[in-house]
Order: sequence, then structure tokens, then C-alpha cells
Amino acid sequence: MGKFVIAPHMRLQEWVAEEKDYFSQEGLDYEFYDVKTHVAAIKTADELPPEKRSGAYQTFEGKGRACDVSSACHWTVNMAASNGHGRLWGEAYSVTPGGIYVPPDSDIKNPEDLAGVPVTVGFQSGSHYSTIQALEPFLERDAIQLHFGGMLFQRLELFLDGEVPAANLFGGPLYFAEQLGYRKVLDTTFMVAAMISDDVDEEDVRKCYRALKRAQADIDLRLEKYTHYYQNEFPERFRDQMDTRLFGPGERIVFDPYTKEMFDETHKWVEDWKVFDEDKVGHGTYEESVATAT
Repeated sequence: MGKFVIAPHMRLQEWVAEEKDYFSQEGLDYEFYDVKTHVAAIKTADELPPEKRSGAYQTFEGKGRACDVSSACHWTVNMAASNGHGRLWGEAYSVTPGGIYVPPDSDIKNPEDLAGVPVTVGFQSGSHYSTIQALEPFLERDAIQLHFGGMLFQRLELFLDGEVPAANLFGGPLYFAEQLGYRKVLDTTFMVAAMISDDVDEEDVRKCYRALKRAQADIDLRLEKYTHYYQNEFPERFRDQMDTRLFGPGERIVFDPYTKEMFDETHKWVEDWKVFDEDKVGHGTYEESVATAT
């Protein structure tokens, strides 16, 4: 049996659990999977044609991620699991702070000012869905305009380099943008789910989550001791500018079930917005797509 492979998700919990040796103490023989070196993404301020767009969903599609447990927004994990690209881990979920940000001198002050303004997001990724969901109360559908600018750090680079007028950021990049004076126009906090591989031992997943729960308590108690770990997943070009003493806790794991009601409502919302072509919409049931305690 090989090592249990864990993919961090631009959050603190995995790094704290490693520092405190919680994974090993739970009996897990593990290693980390470096998502950054395995995800190809295009950074461009130009509009990409549909066939060249790639995001979180595409990392599960095809060969899938080469790890036993990884995370993405719950919309994408929901859709990927219902298409047979792994199983959604139903015994926990996460919530990550996010927002639509603009430069300090932008004329955009309110969500209504974003009508017709391209907001840079990741294709079929958390920023894509959460931008739509957050803007729904403010704008008509045809006034919500998206720009697909690559994965998380490609979008951050476009935004900080002044190539796009607005961007959806979450986690470490959100705190970094705030440190530099960028303004949040609208909150886009969203849910994150975990995907497990089809052949994983579910008891190993539980060991992993027991370690993460211990790390979560450490973060809740003394956040300032651990924010330096955000640097682990940032591109080198930004690290000298980062003052992680100013950063917040980011994604927080909730150790409650991802329920059938959550699964079904989320799936229906994605279908209603036609985020996926009809032939890409998964039809697996909650029972088929989600790993839960029996």
C-alpha cells in the first residue's frame, strides 16, 4: 500500500497538522501533493474561447488528480462526483472567505456598479460560481459579465498587474490584496468540499480529518503563530511583499455532514445557470456520489 496523498488547498490546516505531527499520530503514512506543479493554467487578459478554458473541474476530469484527498469549491466537487470522477467526502465541508475586489482608485463602489464589468474568475471554479451567486441579488443575469483568467494565482497576477478591472479572490490572495490596499466590493464567501479517490481506504480519510480537526483548534486558539504558512503556496514573486501578520484564518473546516439537501440544491442551481453543457451535467445520485458514514 502506497502513501496516503494529501493535496493542500491554500489553507493553513494541512501545514499546521504537519508541523504538529498530527497525521502521523493518527496513524497515517502520508505525503503532500503539490497542486501548483500539476495544474496547467493560462494567464490572459484576453477572452479565451470555450475550448481553451480550464479550471478546477477539469483537474478532476480525465485522469483526475493523483491524490487520495483534495479540495475544491463544493459546486465543482458536486458536479465531478456526480459524473463519476471520484466521491465527495460527506463527513465534513469547509467555508472560505472570498470577495470581488477592485483597485483602490476604481470608480466601482457598489455591486450595482459591476453591471457589464468583466469580473476575473476561474472557469468552473469557486470564483466562477460564487461571483454569480453573490451578484444574483443585485444584477440581472445578462448584466453579470465574467472573464476567465486562469487559476487562482494567474488571476491574482492579472489583477495586481492592472490588466483586469475586478477579480474574485479567496484565501491567501484575498488577504494579500487587502494588505496592498485593494477594496472589496462584494463578499463571495463560499463552501468547499473534499474529493476522495474511488479506491481510497475511508478510514485513512477519517484519520486525515481527525488530524485536521486538531489543527483547526490550534488555528482558532493562536492564529498568529501559523499565518506564515500562506507563503508555502504563493508564487515566489509575491513572497517578499507579503506581511502574513496581517492575514486572517482563511478557510475553516466544518466537521458536519454535507447533506443530501445541500447536494441536491447545489446541483439544481448549477443546472439552472447552465454552467455546464448538457452532456457534462452529472446524474449520479447523492448515494452514488457521496461517501458518508454508514
